[in-house]
Amino acid sequence: MAGRLSIGAALSAAILAPAAVGQDALAIGTEVPPAPREFRGAWVATVDNIDWPSRPGLSAEQQRAELDRILDVAAAMRLNAIVLQVRPSCDAFYRSSIEPWSEFLTGAQGRAPGGDWDPLAHAIDGAQRRGLELHAWLNPFRARHRAARSPIAEGHPAKAWMVEYGEELWLDPGIPEARAHSLRIALDIVERYDVDGIHLDDYFYPYPIGGRAFPDERSHAAYREGGGRLSKADWRRSNVDAFVATLHREIKARKRWVKFGISPFGIVRPGVPAGIEAGIDQYDDLAADVLTWLREGWCDYVVPQLYWPIDRRAQSYRSLLRYWAEVVPPDVHLWIGNFTSKAVEDAGGWSVPELVRQIELARAERRASGNLHFSMKPLRDDTRRVRTKLREGLYELPALVPASPWLDAEPPAAPGLRIDVVDGDLEVRWSADEDARWRGVYVRSGSRWVLIEVVGRKPGIAITKAQLERLGATAIAVSSIDRCGNESARVVRALGR
Repeated sequence: MAGRLSIGAALSAAILAPAAVGQDALAIGTEVPPAPREFRGAWVATVDNIDWPSRPGLSAEQQRAELDRILDVAAAMRLNAIVLQVRPSCDAFYRSSIEPWSEFLTGAQGRAPGGDWDPLAHAIDGAQRRGLELHAWLNPFRARHRAARSPIAEGHPAKAWMVEYGEELWLDPGIPEARAHSLRIALDIVERYDVDGIHLDDYFYPYPIGGRAFPDERSHAAYREGGGRLSKADWRRSNVDAFVATLHREIKARKRWVKFGISPFGIVRPGVPAGIEAGIDQYDDLAADVLTWLREGWCDYVVPQLYWPIDRRAQSYRSLLRYWAEVVPPDVHLWIGNFTSKAVEDAGGWSVPELVRQIELARAERRASGNLHFSMKPLRDDTRRVRTKLREGLYELPALVPASPWLDAEPPAAPGLRIDVVDGDLEVRWSADEDARWRGVYVRSGSRWVLIEVVGRKPGIAITKAQLERLGATAIAVSSIDRCGNESARVVRALGR
């Protein structure tokens, strides 16, 4: 077959003689074009057991199996990131000496799981082995969710700063010690766990409930008694601004490569851009001054939650996408939050084809470089075949997470490479390199190069002769990718004519 690889004995003869790992006999490829780059992630919500675990109190073995299933599905459908909720409400889905275990994990706040089970450590290890980023998702000020059933754990260190609002408890961001406590939680995770990112969602001050005022009169009065002059609204924003700025600075002081991202409500303010309507004003109601955070460079990525259909004029997905693309600066990633759980309901303007169109619109917007799905459950369950349609369509081939050159622009060294032929299949192995987080594996198919795998913490992969024949492969290239997304030169090996 002209232009295609001959399999079997001809394949064995065509491949260049294997070189030992680390030798310089391999060509460093300059012909391979830039890799496809797109953030493809999913939120894994643990609050109220939305995504995982399926219910509180499962055995460690059951929880581990469910989490592995999520990671397997994510890798198989060509996602490249998981955003795991590890602190839903002043509690922990990891081993913490500061806050108690979450009741959504064990059934009662403060009750430890069996054995040495640490869900966050397991998720990080599993993600790295599968070629996924793992971002730790924290709710900085929510202290008790309305779905909670067990009491606040005895001796909870933050109990003194909790206030009641509606059916929930919140840390009062106006209390400096409360902000310091949440900051300590995030930095403890950064210091002790090998996460790729720290992620906050849209909850700073809570969404307003029926016109009720958030009960922070005492903390604001204390601020005024200390000489403060800001109005309550400006003071609230200053509290959140101080938290966001400090968290960003302190993360970078510890591990510069850990990305810090925020997922705000998708509308900056009602009427912005013109014609957009919203039931809340996040600037006033949530005290979230997102534009200041972007302007000051206090985050590495922003994921506006564009949770409306394209054709809903009052909240036009198209107009909001264009607006965010205009206001997000070049040294901040713009990734779009998509309401995947709503799309599979097939009602109210939502459908799986609607979701596909939204992702296509984001791809067409030059400044946007990816999507984050809320949430993992419909993808895991393939509800209305949403996972299948994405995997067979937009996510047919893998993509690298967009690079973050403002964190580090130095690429890692090209890998040492060895390729052996075993019964017509290829065994591709590379040298160990502590600077390499992932390996990109490409094949040349006809006149184009195709990224076929992003490989995590493995010494190599096997490529079957059936795969090679299907692709019409004439060459293979392998690269190293570091934590900041920098890619090395590709090592190219010809497979023959």
